[in-house]
Amino acid sequence: MCARVAVAVLALVCFGVGCEPPSRPGDTGHASDRRSPVVLNDDGGWCWFQDERALVLGQRLIFGSVAAGRDDPARRGAVEVTGVDLATGATTRVRLNETPLPPEGGHDDHNAPAFAVRGDGRLLAVYAGHGTENRFRYRVSRGPGDPTEWEEERSYSPSPSSRITYSNLHRLSGQRNRLLNFYRGLDDLSKPSVAWSDDGGETWTSGGIVIDVPAEFRHRPYVKYVSDGRDAVHLFYTEGHPRDFDNSVFHVVLRSSRLHSSDGVPIRPLADGLQSPAEGTRVFGGDADNVAWVIDAALDTEGRPFVAYSVQKGSAGLAPGEGGEDHRYRRARWTGSSWEDEEIGFAGTRLYPREDDYTGGVALVSGDPDTVFISTNADPTTGASLVSGADGQRHWEIFRGSRRDDGAWRWTPITRDSTVDNLRPIVPPSDGRERILLWLRGTYRTYTDYNLEVVALLPTSAH
Repeated sequence: MCARVAVAVLALVCFGVGCEPPSRPGDTGHASDRRSPVVLNDDGGWCWFQDERALVLGQRLIFGSVAAGRDDPARRGAVEVTGVDLATGATTRVRLNETPLPPEGGHDDHNAPAFAVRGDGRLLAVYAGHGTENRFRYRVSRGPGDPTEWEEERSYSPSPSSRITYSNLHRLSGQRNRLLNFYRGLDDLSKPSVAWSDDGGETWTSGGIVIDVPAEFRHRPYVKYVSDGRDAVHLFYTEGHPRDFDNSVFHVVLRSSRLHSSDGVPIRPLADGLQSPAEGTRVFGGDADNVAWVIDAALDTEGRPFVAYSVQKGSAGLAPGEGGEDHRYRRARWTGSSWEDEEIGFAGTRLYPREDDYTGGVALVSGDPDTVFISTNADPTTGASLVSGADGQRHWEIFRGSRRDDGAWRWTPITRDSTVDNLRPIVPPSDGRERILLWLRGTYRTYTDYNLEVVALLPTSAH
């Protein structure tokens, strides 16, 4: 993939009331944030099915990515963790994988790490190849909240035939700090699966398949997970990959080792897993002209879940590579008794052919279901193509969306008139501190062919 390595972005932006919309290309919403971007990692990409991909711990930002090795071939395929001192702006970068993830010599954004904070404050990083090994790898930081030094790399294999992709880590303080790793690929079945650790990731125990989908062909449900950190993990999922199914969106919640519907009715033990997607609560009903894919999930201040997802419109009957010209973003919120679901904006076109459902992405804000950040190459309100005044090309730009009292969404550009694409935003949990927005900026042709940087607009104190 790749033309020229561009510039990816992590930006601190104004999230509070009274923020002024940007008046020039590159403005991020508040006069105090109109500074030059600082490169945090000059070569990195991530997928959107691992979490947490980024954390804010005290005065430190921590995020993971996979290097493409464009300028330094020795970094190709490196699974990296970057630490940023938010007080000084100083950055550190450490390679996590001590040996290459197969296939050697390549890179894949699906291999990005997920992070969790152990009960003793030390970090756990877990990562895996894209279905290339029967294990996930992991490392533990030597000091609390410190991403600069790590113990040796270890690995865990749930079964000899497993083929593992992704990691999603959740520590539940109400269950004696049990750590859950939701991944894909137990027994080479491509289904969402789970393993857990009761000693901070030192040792692991294999669970089973979390969501099964009976079918005559190989397939894989896709899941976004979000936890309250105490005793509940929410799962939003589809029947499978959107090129194989006319996906709907479903929800279940894990409490006390049992899966429940949205309204709390027990379904079955986690050890048994769902026997079909329809056992969960349907949030959105898909069809041939409305095919869904989950992107992000979060909880509001009362612990109620909300989810963002994309819907591919009007591609019924089209072969892979021929559709994906019209995507919409939607957001659904659990009110305590029902799901409120709505279309919020135009998502633009597919990122590249044959992955016709790849969009620029959405980032939700924990505790605030009425604020979103989206990546789109269309005007979020009208759907008109976004053509840059700088180079005359269509690019993906980042917008902040705010839901008004009348239910309408107001869109404010974070980037404008770019000469590269702005993709896959993240708003990491911030424990009540000033929130941070990250995204990738550069060239993205496929998940194994990209040329991206991660950069930041840091607080004034960091300069």
